[in-house]
Amino acid sequence: MLKPRFEKAASLISAADGVRIRPSFCSEVTIDGDSLSVGAIVGIVAAIIVIVLVLLALAFVFYRRRKSHQEVDFQCEFIVAGDDISTTHSLQFDFKTVEAATDNFSRSNRLGQGGFGEVYKGILPNGTEVAVKRLSKTSGQCALLEFKNEVLVVAKLQHRNLVKVLGCCLEPEEKIIVYEFVPNNSLDYLLFDPTKQGQLDWTMRYKIISGIARGILYLHQDSRLIIIHRDLKASNILLDADMNPKITGFGMARITMVGQTLENTSRIVGTYGYMAPEYAMHGQFSTKSDVYSFGVLVLEIVIGKRNSSFQETDSNDSNLVTSAWKLWRNGSPLELVDPTVRKTCDSSEVTRCIHIALLCVQENPMDRPTLSTIILMLTSNTVTLPVPHQPGFFFKSTRDQDLSAEDLESGQSTGKCVPFSINDESISELNPR
Repeated sequence: MLKPRFEKAASLISAADGVRIRPSFCSEVTIDGDSLSVGAIVGIVAAIIVIVLVLLALAFVFYRRRKSHQEVDFQCEFIVAGDDISTTHSLQFDFKTVEAATDNFSRSNRLGQGGFGEVYKGILPNGTEVAVKRLSKTSGQCALLEFKNEVLVVAKLQHRNLVKVLGCCLEPEEKIIVYEFVPNNSLDYLLFDPTKQGQLDWTMRYKIISGIARGILYLHQDSRLIIIHRDLKASNILLDADMNPKITGFGMARITMVGQTLENTSRIVGTYGYMAPEYAMHGQFSTKSDVYSFGVLVLEIVIGKRNSSFQETDSNDSNLVTSAWKLWRNGSPLELVDPTVRKTCDSSEVTRCIHIALLCVQENPMDRPTLSTIILMLTSNTVTLPVPHQPGFFFKSTRDQDLSAEDLESGQSTGKCVPFSINDESISELNPR
C-alpha cells in the first residue's frame, strides 16, 4: 500500500533533479490588505531618516543661533548717551591670546581677588602688560551682572584717574576683562600695612586725594553720562608707576540720565562703612552717595587706618567718622593724622582735608558739596569752607550722653551735636567685599 506512494514521491523528486532551485525574497509585502513593494518601503524608511536628520540639524542650528544671539546680545549691548551708541565690538580678545598672556592663568601670575573673580598679570604678544580679571566658574548671576556692568560702563571711559579697560573675552565658558596693568597695587595695600604706609608721605597722599576727586568728577559731570560708582573704597583705588590714583571696581556702578538727581533700589550693594546713610538704610543713591564715600576715603588716607578698625578696638568711637567729628569739635583734628606723616605734613593742608572730608560725610545729602566744589576747595586756599554739620552714622557714646544730660540739668547749652545713634549691626543686606 505504501509502495505506490513512495514511488510517486520518488518520481517527483527525480523529475526535479534537473531543476536548480534559487532562493528569492518576496517582492511584495501585504499590510492590511494593501501590497507595498520593497523599494517603496526602503524609500519610506529613507525619507523618515532624512526628515529626522533634517529636524535634528534644524534644532542644532536653532540652538547655536540662539546661543550666538545671546552672546551677541551680551557683547553688543550699548551705552546710550543722547544719539551716541557705543558698542564693545572693537574690544574683543580671543581666549587663547589671554590664556597665553597669563601662562595658562599661572598661580605665579595671580595678582589677587577681584569683585567677581581672580586677577592675573599677563603680557600680550606686542609686549603690553595687562591685568586680567576672570569670572569665576562658580559665580552666580549677581557676579555675571557685575561683570557685564563693568564692561559696559568702563569700556568707553577715558580719564587718567580711571583704570582703562582694554577689552574683554566672551565665550560660552569664559568671561574675562582685560585692563591696563597698574604696577603699584591698590591703595589699601600700602595705606593700611604698618610696614608699607611709610612709603606714602603727605605730599603723595594729598596727590592721591586730588586724583581720586578728579576721577569722580569725570564720572559725575564730565563723561557722556552721569555714573554713580557706589563702591568707592581704598581697595578700589589702584596706583600707577607714578603713584597716580586710578579708580576701578565698577561692577556696582549705575548710570543715570542728566537731570535725574536721585534713584532708589531694593538691592543695596557695597561695603559697610563707606555707604551713605540714605543709601544703606533706604536704598536711595545719587552722586552725593559717592561724595560720602569719598569723605570716608579721605579720612582713611589722613589717619592711615581702616574705618572698620575702630570697631575692633576698645575705643568709645565705633567708626572713623565719629572719631573725626569729635576731634574736630574739640579743636584737635590733627590728632587724627597718621603718626608716620604727622611731623612732616603741612598741618594747614591736612586740616583742610579733614574739614572737606567732614563736609562730605554730612548726614543730609543736600549739605554735601559737589565734586567740582570739592576740587575747588582742594586747589584754592582762598575759598572759605562752610562749617560742617553732624555726619551720618555719628555714634554718641554713653559717656557723651551722660555729659549732655548733665549740661541740660545745669541749664547749659553747648550747641554740640544732637544725640543720634544707629546700631552697627542694623544693616544686614549688604555684600561685604
